[in-house]
This record gives sequence, C-alpha cells and structure tokens, in this order.
Amino acid sequence: MEETFDIVVVGAGPAGLMATVAAAGKGAKVLLLEKMEKPARKLRITGKGRCNITNIRPEEEFLKNIFPDSRFFRPSFRNFSNSDLVKFLNSAGLDTVEERGGRVFPASQKSWDVADVLVKEAEKKATVICKAKVLRLFTEDNTVTGLCYEHHGRQVNISARAIIVATGGLSYPLTGSTGDGYEFARNAGHSIVQPRPSLTGLELKDYEAIDVSLKNVEISLVVDGGVVQKEFGEMEFTGYGIDGPVVMKISRNAVNAIVDGKKVAVQINLKPALNRQQLINRIEREITSLSNGYISDLLTKLLPVSLVVSFVKKIQIAANRKLADFKSSDMEKIVNGLFSLKYPVSGFRPFNEAIVTAGGINLQEINSKTMCSTLIKNLFFAGEIIDLDANTGGYNLQIAFSTGYLAGIMAIKIVIYDF
Repeated sequence: MEETFDIVVVGAGPAGLMATVAAAGKGAKVLLLEKMEKPARKLRITGKGRCNITNIRPEEEFLKNIFPDSRFFRPSFRNFSNSDLVKFLNSAGLDTVEERGGRVFPASQKSWDVADVLVKEAEKKATVICKAKVLRLFTEDNTVTGLCYEHHGRQVNISARAIIVATGGLSYPLTGSTGDGYEFARNAGHSIVQPRPSLTGLELKDYEAIDVSLKNVEISLVVDGGVVQKEFGEMEFTGYGIDGPVVMKISRNAVNAIVDGKKVAVQINLKPALNRQQLINRIEREITSLSNGYISDLLTKLLPVSLVVSFVKKIQIAANRKLADFKSSDMEKIVNGLFSLKYPVSGFRPFNEAIVTAGGINLQEINSKTMCSTLIKNLFFAGEIIDLDANTGGYNLQIAFSTGYLAGIMAIKIVIYDF
C-alpha cells in the first residue's frame, strides 16, 4: 500500500462531504476521493440552483416524508437533525432563510454557496483529491482494508481502517452519479433494491402535448382502478405529460406501480375549491354573460387559454357550437372533465431528469445506529446510495447530511476508539 489513512470517504457529494467533516473534526486522518473534476457537482445545481437544504419540521412530521422505512433514518436524524444542520452551516458562514412549508434555503439563493461552504470545511481538515476514480475495495477476513483508485492514469493503493461509500445513486449521471457504489456493495456481498427514478415527471397516454402551468389543482394517483394517493398544489403539462411539485409527490408510488406491472393513471381535479353545484352555478353565470358566444368562449373563462383545445378534445365536445344551443349533456361533460381529467400513465422520465434515486443498498444489511455494513466490518454507507429517499421539500438532502454525519462519527468511534 502506498499510503495509510484512518478513514477514506468515496464520493464528495453532501453525504461524503459531511462524513469527511464529521470524521476529520474528531482528529482522524481522512482522505476524500471524488471522481469528477470538482466536488459537489450535483449539489451545485440542486433546486434549480437555489438548493432546498432541509426542512425544519419537527422530527415526527419530518419522518413521515421518508421512505421506505423512516425508522431506519431516526438514529441518523437524532445524531444530526435539521436544526443541527442549519446551525452548522450558519457557524461555517452560510446564512439561511426559512420559506413556506418549513423549507430552508441559503439566504443568497445560490446552491453554489452551500457547496463551497461544505468543500471548504472538508479541505480544512482532510485531504481531498478530485479526478480520482475508485476502482475496487480491498477486504480481508470480512473486513475492509483499503482501496485502489486511478488518478491521472496512475493506479494508487490506499490502506484504510475504515471506508465510507457515499457515491450517490443514478439521478443526474452527468454530475458523477453513475452507480459505482452499487458495484462496490455487490462485490462486498450486499444486495441492491432495484434503483429507479423518483421525484420525476410522468409520461401520459392519450395525451396531446401542452405547455401550461397550473396552480391549486388536486391530482389523484390511480393504481389498478383504485385511488392510492391525492396531492394538492402546482403542476405542469409538458411535451411528454405532467411534471411539477404535486407530480413529484406522487411519482414515487407511480414509478413503483409501473415497475410492478400495474395499471396506472392520474386523475386531475382542475377546480378542487368548488363542489359540483358551485361549479354548475359558475358555468351558468358565465353562459348568461356570454349569450352570443361559443363553448370555446365559456371554457376560456374556466381554463388557461392554452389548455382549452386539448380539454375539448379530451372531453369530446364541440368548441365551435353556440352557447345558445348548450345542452345538459354539455354541462355534464364540462363538469366531469373539470373535476376529473383522467389520463393513463405510460411511463416515467429517466434518471437524467429525476431529482433522486429510489432503491439502493438494502437497509437490512446496514446498521441504522452506525451506518456500518452488517456484512463487512468497517465498511460504511451514506446518502443516496442506500435504499432511502423522500418527498420533495428538503428531506432528501437531510438524509444525505444526517447519514453522512453518523457514518463519519461512528467510523471514528469504531475504528479509532474501538467503540
């Protein structure tokens, strides 16, 4: 071996950076390896460049947004909570602000600033090497002993008392998340829950491309004929189907159902604030004010103009018929369409568009109190590589920071102090 470290961290995303800071802060000799040319590339584009760092909700409310097993995440969260994260970033010089729904952002509104703070903290205390692609881990007697990485065409062997793998999932592969860590885990004997995109757009059948954003809508996810989830908020019709905040919330269950071969559809309520009679009364008032108009004129009073053409095709109504000829069957079609615009879901957007990866290293093979492998001694995992993901709203980054922190401090206790 060419050099020896107490702890080697693989992957300089939020989990890896936090693991490095936590471990090196306790006096360990730590090496952080990143295969890309710059650390935290994915973090720098998170939240469309704004970076929703965390969500400040209380523990029990927070955990309701974690999947598939929030109990696994509890020890990590209790060791390094959302408030701990905010305090850490503030003390490191990053001001933060809390916005609607408990979401926390950098005051500068720049994700780059979050990344820079974390990288600087890591570089103060540890050795950080970029363009270093880890090729394999070394194990002996079911204990990790080191690794081999390639740097500028040269292979380097490193001896380590502990290794923390924080290589991320498969989402945004251009930032370096290409699934390397899954292979390390498999070679160490771990099983992988099938990785799949989450917090991603859904592709629709029987759909004509529209480009329109909608507020205050209710969307229902229908699986094998039954409603399994309802969400309220903002969404977008796109060239392929639907996207936006409420779609993100249902995408996890939608993707799982599609992968399992189930019949999936979405049902969109465009007027959730009204009951049936209120909507009928509204339509009747509009018809009275448009006595010489057409059905298309009525619909432009009820919907964004760019949605009208697609809507009339979907509900099969003649847009060019005069309102003077309006029938009870027309009322029925419009009301039903506004309350329940239904589309079959044909698929979901790929990893390069998904915000996070669901699936990953089986949680049953990781000690939740330490983040250490239950199969290989002194091998730790943190962040998106494990089978934990969450709703949108800052929860996924907190998973990375909390599991990274716990892995870092427990690696110190187990390896250095024989805890």
